Amino acid sequence: MLIVRSIAFNIAFYCVTTLIAVGGLPTLVSRRGVIRLAQMWGRITLWLLRVIGGITVEFRGLETIPPGAVLVAAKHQSALETLALVTVFPDFAYILKRELLWIPLIGWYLSRSGMVAIDRAKGARAMGAMNEAAAEAIRNGRQLIIFPEGTRRAPGAKPAYKLGITHLYAALGVPCVPVALDTGLHWPRRSLVRRPGTTIIEFLPSIPHGLDRTRFLDVVQDRIETASNLLLAAGRADLTARGLALPESEPASDRDRSRTA
Repeated sequence: MLIVRSIAFNIAFYCVTTLIAVGGLPTLVSRRGVIRLAQMWGRITLWLLRVIGGITVEFRGLETIPPGAVLVAAKHQSALETLALVTVFPDFAYILKRELLWIPLIGWYLSRSGMVAIDRAKGARAMGAMNEAAAEAIRNGRQLIIFPEGTRRAPGAKPAYKLGITHLYAALGVPCVPVALDTGLHWPRRSLVRRPGTTIIEFLPSIPHGLDRTRFLDVVQDRIETASNLLLAAGRADLTARGLALPESEPASDRDRSRTA
């Protein structure tokens, strides 16, 4: 049954994604139009997950999110949070690698929606370009989302936070909202399996601007990892009780393929 539901969801997801990507081309005339299209895509995906895949996404701590421009630092275990977060923030912008802009069709949407793309080939110079583009997004009152570890990591994998988040925090002058989650238990990376149940995305109390970079990195990592580990423990116990347990973590050699800033 698990395999059947997973296959059915994946077929529905990719069909709907294709229809939205093609049918939504007229929205490319405006950035706001693309943002609204992405939010619709996210909501439809969450509906498909619930109805077909048996996965309910529960958002916690929404009341802690400050209004207006903020920096959002999210744990990254799955493609699920990438889709789910767009349904929460009214004018989001992701930090992502420049190569994603080269994907046919999808890259058009990413470019038009004002995502902050980074050219990693430029090394240290990429930080300056990232800060400049990020500052423009913040000036426009947007919610800037970054995955501090730079790539999806297996549930329970050793954290590997990068310095990009500290550069942004120091440069932007806005609060940072840490986000904990356990999505990798239900929508694992590099897998077509979708494990039914309730997955949690938890918005933690915001970190005000003003900490030095070292202190900020310690605080944001501790908050995200502590809360995520609690969610993982409860999620694993639930899956085990329902006979859907998964390995504690993936092999170390499969963990560190960096994809985003």
